[in-house]
Parts: sequence; structure tokens; C-alpha cells
Amino acid sequence: MRDRRFSFEFFPPKTDAGRARFGTTIRELATLGPSFVSVTFGAGGSTREGSFQTASEIIKTTDLAVTPHLSCIGSTPEQIRAHLDMYRSIGVDRVMALRGDPPEGEPEAARAFPYASDLVAFIRSQGGFRISVACYPEFHPESATPDADIQAFVCKANAGADEAISQYFFNNEAYFRFVEWVQKLGVNIPIVAGLMPIADYDQVVRFSSFCGADVPAWIRKRMEALAGDPHGQRELGIELAVRQAEELLRNGAPGIHFYTLNRAEPTIRIWEALGLPKATSTIDAARATAQAQS
Repeated sequence: MRDRRFSFEFFPPKTDAGRARFGTTIRELATLGPSFVSVTFGAGGSTREGSFQTASEIIKTTDLAVTPHLSCIGSTPEQIRAHLDMYRSIGVDRVMALRGDPPEGEPEAARAFPYASDLVAFIRSQGGFRISVACYPEFHPESATPDADIQAFVCKANAGADEAISQYFFNNEAYFRFVEWVQKLGVNIPIVAGLMPIADYDQVVRFSSFCGADVPAWIRKRMEALAGDPHGQRELGIELAVRQAEELLRNGAPGIHFYTLNRAEPTIRIWEALGLPKATSTIDAARATAQAQS
């Protein structure tokens, strides 16, 4: 597994209680030694300051490498440049470049660039950053056609992306089909598989309706048979995630990106079930990060 990349995604906590829980989550997950952790950006840049504060706190309290999200929407090119300078000043050397989502009720919100590929090219022109981008094995819900979505991804790769991280999915065949499709079009950057453990079934169903991820009928039926038993649903969710990750890694996925929802337990249990090594110290975590980036 040494040649694989394992990373975790967090969102900026919004309350004092959330920040306290987040500190515990970070300390627990830092012991696993991920390649990096990412910090999301709210719609229209609504959590821009929170994202920077969260990234700064992780860097201050751990040796983890942090990958902040950057969005076209809600910023000007000058603001994007300023964000890059801020992140560079605290030791960040990788960012996730996204088109982003407009705030609710503001479909025409200002954006620094029309497309994520333009943002990738701009970041590349500034120098000093590795660039991750998103991809959608089951296609972006706003894409006119699957071909249009694939071409948008190819543009991001050609603009200078170093790797892609997929939207979560529950059907591995969709991921492998996507990878095969883009490789035939000449895209050879690593495409890391996004994994969403189902810790809260109703929450995941809501998220999936927004992002276009399909929850297969057989998973829905098994989860709904456990309605009223949240513990049983969580246990099933972890079991399904382990099986999904095993198949992905067995068939060549270059790594797994865990959508943690700021929870430690599901990721830790999946990590252990996969037999992945833990970092024995934060120094080992930093060393693992450096090896993943070399």
C-alpha cells in the first residue's frame, strides 16, 4: 500500500461545539498519517475565512499537509492570488481547484473565472502549488451530457492539474468506466477514488440528491430495512465502505479520499479493516506526506 495515496476531507466547523469536536477528530485521524487533508470551501466562498482558519489550525497543531479548496465563484482573480499568497505563507503547497457552487438564490454570482480549468491555469501560472481537481464518475448534475462532462475534465487535466479526486460513489463500475474513458482521451494523471462511509443514511441520501451520486437500490433497501436502528445502519455503512475500498484498491485505484464529515470513527475503522499502517508519531505522518508528494 506504500504507493497508494490516502487523504481525508473536512469542512470548517461553524460552532464552538463543532470546533471542539473537530479538534478531537483531527488529533485522532492525524495518527493514521494520511498523505494530506483537505478543507472545503462553502458555496460562493461563504466559508472562505473559516477555511483559512481551519487550515491554519491543522498546520499549527499537527504535521499534516493541508490542501485547501479554492473556488472560482465569489472571488476575483486578485482575491484568488491573495488567497494563494496567504496559503503559501503558512506552508501550504497543494490546493484543490474547483468551479464551486453559487450561493442559494444567487445563480449569477460573480466568479473569478468561468470554468475550473481556467482556475487551474491561473494557479499554475502563479507557481509553487500542486493542483488537485474534482471529477464525477457519475457525471456532474449540471452537465448537459456525459461527453460534455468528460471534456470539461480533460480541459482541467490539460490545464495543469496534478491529480484528480472523485466525487464519492457507491458503484465502483462507474469509477473504473470513467478512468478508462479519460485515459483513452490521453489523461494520465492519478484519479483518486472518493469514499463516503454511510454513517448517517438520511444525511447521505440528501447529499447525494444534490451532487448527483447514485445510491443503488440494493443499498437503499438494506438501509431502509434498518430504519430506526442508527447503530445498525452505521455498522452496515462501514462494512459496505470496506468492501468498496478493497475492490477499488485491488483493481488499481491509486488511492482513497475519505469524506469524513468531520467524524473520526468511521475512517479509523475502515483504515484498520483495510490493514493500513498507522503513523507511530506526527513525524511519521509528515514523512508519509513527503513521500506521497515526491
